[in-house]
Amino acid sequence: MVSEELLLRLNDSEYKNWLKAGRCLLILKSGLHPFTSQHMRCFHKDLLTHSPLLGRPCETNACRGNKLSWACRACSEWKTAILAHQRQPNRTVHWENCSPPSWRTDFWEVAKAYMPGGQGKVKGADQCDASALLNLINSCDCFQTVDPKFVREVIQYRNELMHSCELRIKDEWIRRYQKTLKHFVRQFSHVPQMAKVGQEIDEMLTVDLSLSVSGLDQLDSVDSDGLVCDSEATVDLISQWEAELLQEKLQELLHTDNEDADTRDTEQLKMLGGFLQTNRDLGERFSAELQAIDSLQARK
Repeated sequence: MVSEELLLRLNDSEYKNWLKAGRCLLILKSGLHPFTSQHMRCFHKDLLTHSPLLGRPCETNACRGNKLSWACRACSEWKTAILAHQRQPNRTVHWENCSPPSWRTDFWEVAKAYMPGGQGKVKGADQCDASALLNLINSCDCFQTVDPKFVREVIQYRNELMHSCELRIKDEWIRRYQKTLKHFVRQFSHVPQMAKVGQEIDEMLTVDLSLSVSGLDQLDSVDSDGLVCDSEATVDLISQWEAELLQEKLQELLHTDNEDADTRDTEQLKMLGGFLQTNRDLGERFSAELQAIDSLQARK
């Protein structure tokens, strides 16, 4: 049974644009998982091969911290090596993402030094969102074959999408976004998984997610190309995509480490909370997150 709220959302063309654009990021990250894992594994192995000092264990097993201003000799060697392979020398390194004593044995702990903050509990590429993997590619020089211009353009579009307060995107934005994704995916013509990703992205951006359901009034925006949901499985799949995107947005807003964005994030949380409350099906699904939003607003 399709909820009336979902039916209305999927017959709002700009909300559908937001949903489809976000779904493309989920498709993209699925293709980047094996690529980034393989490259970081090889990068880690090369570092150990060419720098024997990196093979020494941490001397204290306690080297941690936001700035990693103090570290033992072994972890200091790793810190130097990580900084030496920065593609963007002036970017902030989120050392708090990492467990330095594990750098010697875990390639993904090294990868997290090249990512945005908030990756401390992440144990592998399959647990990362598209933003983390794109920033890794943009920041570590083991990905030199990928043009950083296209990586940064995709990151910019991703940020505009996930920071959209109204969760609505115009058609012109979608056209520019699709063009940018095409340029980016072409960088990976040698990667088998990415060929499928490019095809799936094109299909997603051209599909009409409008719903028409027997027993409910036909809405004006549903045309003959709309998705007729005779199957609950189809509706459940679309609902799952929506939930994944909203979960990522909530995760980013509720667990941001960016103090400069405090005011902006508060406003976004307020609007997102209102959206979830208005749509009862989503309010029920994200009841815990709504409580967290209410709690944060009560502190202001």
